[in-house]
Amino acid sequence: MSDIRCIARVRGMLELLTSAEMSDADRRTITGGTPGVALMEAAGRVVADAVSRLRRGRPVTVVCGPGNNGGDGFVLARMLAERNTPVRMMLVGERAKLKGDAAMAAARWAGAVEAATPDAVDPDHVVVDALFGAGLDREVTGLPRMMIEAMNRVHAPVVAVDLPSGIN
Repeated sequence: MSDIRCIARVRGMLELLTSAEMSDADRRTITGGTPGVALMEAAGRVVADAVSRLRRGRPVTVVCGPGNNGGDGFVLARMLAERNTPVRMMLVGERAKLKGDAAMAAARWAGAVEAATPDAVDPDHVVVDALFGAGLDREVTGLPRMMIEAMNRVHAPVVAVDLPSGIN
């Protein structure tokens, strides 16, 4: 578990953080007065910038999960759409069941949201994996696992928010 680490920019240097350290950094930042949704907006912007550099005219499919990683996905989809990028949104779960910052991010997305299905993942789209983040601590089964397998079959670049879903 501790072999997979998140990368954070600290005073101009890159530092590798474990999932627990990244969670603690988020918690401290939020308790220090930065709203969680502001962190989500920042994460979404960084990933949207990376996707914009990689997509080379291809449409983008964002696969969102039911938690904050999915919220990051809604943010980056909104930012890509604001840049006139064709974006297709898929959600594993129900939009009405999103909570907190993820629900706020989803409310700011004005486009359509499809129920995620593996067959609907276009292998020629750039895909953003916003299904699960660094805090995942269980085996992935069912539809989420099938979505991960579908993302693994994509021919275009796949960009993960945090790290690829299913890895902790």
